[in-house]
Amino acid sequence: MVQEDINQRSVALVIRGAKITARALAKAMALALREMKKARDAPGRKTVRQLAKGGDLEKIEITDGNIKAFEPIARKYGVRYALRKDVSSDPPRWMVFFRAKQADQLTGAFSEFTAKTLRRRAEKPSVRERMAQLREVIRNTVRDRTRHKERSGPEL
Repeated sequence: MVQEDINQRSVALVIRGAKITARALAKAMALALREMKKARDAPGRKTVRQLAKGGDLEKIEITDGNIKAFEPIARKYGVRYALRKDVSSDPPRWMVFFRAKQADQLTGAFSEFTAKTLRRRAEKPSVRERMAQLREVIRNTVRDRTRHKERSGPEL
């Protein structure tokens, strides 16, 4: 039943495609190319090769492992960047490549990113740190291990 529906849709697509004119096909191809170019030039994460096509590249070294938190901020500021992990050092470092034209945008994005991470650390302490503090409090508490038994006779 589902296979028949798929076959009918594919045949309908072919029939509609046969009725298309050359002018409509050229218009559709131009629209598709425009959309592909927009997607390629859209801000966000790119490959180093894609960035190199646009101009001179610069790089910044980051040691923070939480690089995923930077991505929404970079998109907000319209930064096109590429990430590379340098595993030759311990701990691994991240290299952020960006176009030289976007230095001001990247500076703004990094300042917001650092402010956000510092604020988050100040507001929310680490769960592990909190657990360690509570363990110390539990270890240091003195327990009263004496038993208090009260015996009383039947009430009359």
